[in-house]
Amino acid sequence: MLSRIIYCTAVLLATTAVILLALFSPVPHRKNQTTPRVGLSFYIQQPQTGGSGEHGAAAAPPPPGGGGALIFHRMLTDGPENTSRVVGRAQGFIIPVESFAHSAFNIIYLTFHTREYSGSISIEAKNLGRKEEEELRVVGGTGSFAFARGLAVFAQTDRRVKKSDLDATHRINLQLKFPNKSRIIPG
Repeated sequence: MLSRIIYCTAVLLATTAVILLALFSPVPHRKNQTTPRVGLSFYIQQPQTGGSGEHGAAAAPPPPGGGGALIFHRMLTDGPENTSRVVGRAQGFIIPVESFAHSAFNIIYLTFHTREYSGSISIEAKNLGRKEEEELRVVGGTGSFAFARGLAVFAQTDRRVKKSDLDATHRINLQLKFPNKSRIIPG
């Protein structure tokens, strides 16, 4: 009889301990916690023609038959004028051919080298069309942008008729999320 009382008391204490731990222990992922978010805006400048090539150059657009690849290297600035402060570079390798439209090669890299930001952002460019505004996925980052996810909205800022989309200045609006980061980059 005494062993039965000890057994029941032990079970009651163990059950009480489990209930108390469930009620009062910290939960690592609560639904009301917010993921840090950052919104940034930059401009991809068209290359300067007939100069030192300081703003970078690009390969010619792919031939009309659909073959070839678009390889580009542009400067990122904090304002729409090509004389604005340079904050980094935009580089990419895109194969617009239908059979490669969903290729892993279709990535745009934004690299930043400023006091505020140091690192890079990778943007997936699989479903690139010829729209005035494109919404693409941010698939990762390094440095200040480590583990970033979110959206990158590319919009053409110069509405004048150009030979190609390569000749236009584009604004990039980044909406970034950082998983479980206690600090976020200034912005």
